[in-house]
Amino acid sequence: MSLPPVLRKLRLPVVGAPLFIISNPKLVVAQCTAGIVGSMPALNARPASQLDEWLAEITESLAAWDRDHPDQPAAPFAINQIVHKTNDRLEHDMAVCARYKVPVVITSLGARTDINDAVHGWGGIVLHDIINNAFARKAVEKGADGLIAVAAGAGGHAGVKSPFALVQEIRAWFDGPLALSGAIAQGGAVLAAQAMGADLAYIGSAFIATDEARASDAYKQCIVDSTSDDIVYSSLFTGVHGNYLAPSIRAAGLDPDHLPESDPSAMNFGGAATKAWKDIWGCGQGIAAVEAVVPARELVDRLAREYAAARARVCAA
Repeated sequence: MSLPPVLRKLRLPVVGAPLFIISNPKLVVAQCTAGIVGSMPALNARPASQLDEWLAEITESLAAWDRDHPDQPAAPFAINQIVHKTNDRLEHDMAVCARYKVPVVITSLGARTDINDAVHGWGGIVLHDIINNAFARKAVEKGADGLIAVAAGAGGHAGVKSPFALVQEIRAWFDGPLALSGAIAQGGAVLAAQAMGADLAYIGSAFIATDEARASDAYKQCIVDSTSDDIVYSSLFTGVHGNYLAPSIRAAGLDPDHLPESDPSAMNFGGAATKAWKDIWGCGQGIAAVEAVVPARELVDRLAREYAAARARVCAA
């Protein structure tokens, strides 16, 4: 599959997923200078005026890196926009992104033609995250350039489809940029995503356990100490099903094995959402590969070594 120019020269075919509350300019810059797409949600900048400061920091830091490392230019960065009626900052945040000509915009929870047109107007591309084939078709019909298939096992809001089924169904009709999300935390899994038909792996939870991530030490250590057996899938906390760390649910005084259901009408991206994600820790199923809290560059280096080793094994078979 042919990728747009902005995504063609990555060191590793990986997008660092935007982590609500946790991603920040330091993590984004570390990811980009290590050779993968770094990203963060616009809503992580609070108050809204901080988004301008953060985008200035990211763009200036990456420009400085490129000046100092002409043979190893930084990968592009992405900003995640929540396209949902409860996000009353969307118009403001899109205007800030336009000023900085953000190269990649990741849209979630709603596909809108006007948002896609705006990004195209400043020369950027849009990747829209989806959990099933029907949503994928709607996103492309409304002008998204590419898709992020959020399969079973992904951290935070996630679907239930097997990555094999989801990628297969999308590739039956779509030959544009496709990233795959869901329990990817090891270089061999990045290669497996490509073997299935994806162009890129979309990795989030492993980057929570990095020095640059804006997560508590307890959260980071919990990821190091946990495995897929510690992940709980529930709609209680935001109204949309997602994957969370069971120890954080217990710490909030709840039984992770007996959680009531909620509904999408409970979703809100104001202060309540921030509190929910701060106290209840989102996480995907791939974290058994995470054995220590490390700098983001060190994590990317590990992924690159494992990816190269996996390719060598496959080619030798």
